[in-house]
Amino acid sequence: MAPSAVFLEPDNLLTPKEKNKLRKPVVEKMRRDRINSSIEQLKLLLEKEFQRHQPNSKLEKADILEVAVSYLKQQSQLQMKRSFHKSSQFDFREGYSRCLQEAFYFLSLHKVRTETQTKLLSHFQK
Repeated sequence: MAPSAVFLEPDNLLTPKEKNKLRKPVVEKMRRDRINSSIEQLKLLLEKEFQRHQPNSKLEKADILEVAVSYLKQQSQLQMKRSFHKSSQFDFREGYSRCLQEAFYFLSLHKVRTETQTKLLSHFQK
């Protein structure tokens, strides 16, 4: 069997539709490569998390994505709890400071023995 020669048409002879037909598989492969690369990066970033969920098992892409979503949801909930806790602490401190100011104001209006006043203020500052 004699080798056959394949002649590719120059780009300027191809119609736009034919160019797209030739380019589509290349673009699709690049897209799949990007997806696979990102999934592999997720796998490396969340390696400890995978060991907790599915130790000693081969992970499929869907498994990697599911664990990543689960982990991100968990982190988001933790962050919201921390934020709420910090907000509560801030509100408490602000309220306590306001109460302390009111107490100072009250003591300044009434003639209370200075020894009692000093003990009271010392107690508040603890």
